[in-house]
Amino acid sequence: MKLALTGLVAAIAMTGSAYAQDYPFRDITTAVVWGAGGGTDTINRMIMAEMEKELPVSINVINQTGGVAGSNGMVYVMNQPDDGYTLVGLSESNVTAAVQGGWDKKFDFWYPFIVGGSPDLISVGKDSPYNTIEELVEAAKAEPGSIPAAASGAGSIHHLNLLAIEQGSGATFKFVPYKGSAPGQEAALAGEVALVVTSLAEQAPLILGGELKPLATLTPESAKIGDMEIPSAFDSFDGLDKYLPLKQAIGFAVHASASDDVKAALGAAFEKAIAGETVATWAAENYYDVGGQYGDEATALFSKLESTFAWTLHELGAAKVDPATLGIEKP
Repeated sequence: MKLALTGLVAAIAMTGSAYAQDYPFRDITTAVVWGAGGGTDTINRMIMAEMEKELPVSINVINQTGGVAGSNGMVYVMNQPDDGYTLVGLSESNVTAAVQGGWDKKFDFWYPFIVGGSPDLISVGKDSPYNTIEELVEAAKAEPGSIPAAASGAGSIHHLNLLAIEQGSGATFKFVPYKGSAPGQEAALAGEVALVVTSLAEQAPLILGGELKPLATLTPESAKIGDMEIPSAFDSFDGLDKYLPLKQAIGFAVHASASDDVKAALGAAFEKAIAGETVATWAAENYYDVGGQYGDEATALFSKLESTFAWTLHELGAAKVDPATLGIEKP
């Protein structure tokens, strides 16, 4: 009996040791901080399905929404063990959670993986008198602050891109914040505003349907949608590269304090998934650029976004917390 018990204890110890070494040995959950059906949710469900093929377990995607800048979902995952079994699905917009009072951490709490993002566009309604970005900018210069421009709320990536085109071109628009991209685009369709700044992925159905007229991308690269080539604003304004590009960064993350084994296993699965045909096809069909950065490279990108977003909010008087108190350096 004593020998049997000794053998059982040894077997349990060996099994526990093997499990500790062989991550993952049980299913993983990814908690997306934004709602079902949105860009972050859709991208996470797609990439997790592809990563599952490279791992011996399933990855379940849930939504943990609410709070400030996705803080509910981030706090939920933060409070889970850092064993790699609970990931957070997030985007560049989450970098403002701390300065808006949603939580008290810098973004480097996370070890991130960037699937990609869609470039921002400046577009106008189909009946707009403006047919080029140059025409729009010249009109804004002639009457500073008179042309209403829609973007998501203060400090969003779309608002920051609007500020960047102003700084890079010398134009001044009348910023009109909306609670999300869809209401801003609807305002442009209704003629409530003269232009809207949102992403190509978000505008694509309206552009293809002839409801929106795209004037320029806010990245160095032009974009193609259907038979239409959308020029880059960089081709028109020499100083724009001082302020842009600010691009979406959608993906997921694990605790930065997770073990090297966890990071290596997730990294290997991510690399194979991101290089696969499924991701490339999905991105092309949905007007997304594939990123593929993770670890230190992705952390550096998010750090730049955090700095830019946080200090812009601070200067606009929209930050509840001084970025300096969080150790967020000025851009």
